[in-house]
Amino acid sequence: MKRTRLATGVAVAAAAIALAPLAHADYDTDFKNTVNDFGVYGPQDRLAWLAKIECERIERGVDHDAHQSAVFLQRNLPLGTTQGQALQFLGAGIDHYCPEQVGFIQRAGT
Repeated sequence: MKRTRLATGVAVAAAAIALAPLAHADYDTDFKNTVNDFGVYGPQDRLAWLAKIECERIERGVDHDAHQSAVFLQRNLPLGTTQGQALQFLGAGIDHYCPEQVGFIQRAGT
């Protein structure tokens, strides 16, 4: 009985590990689809990487407000990206990759 439970537990853990990269890829795909709706296009990996970098910049205090973040993003997103699109990208990035930073974007409205 114990071996059956152990084997089942190992199988479940192995399945979770095997599926983890797929779930991550789907999460990045969801993010890409979201920002594509804003008119921001680019390779999926680059868009996700840029959003994650922005989360790190917020966490480390590099960007002190949403305007600074938008400037950074606008400089690193495809040419022609507007400030509004950069702010939308910022909001989507926070939503997808660092939701604990939601207050950062909310303070922009005050």
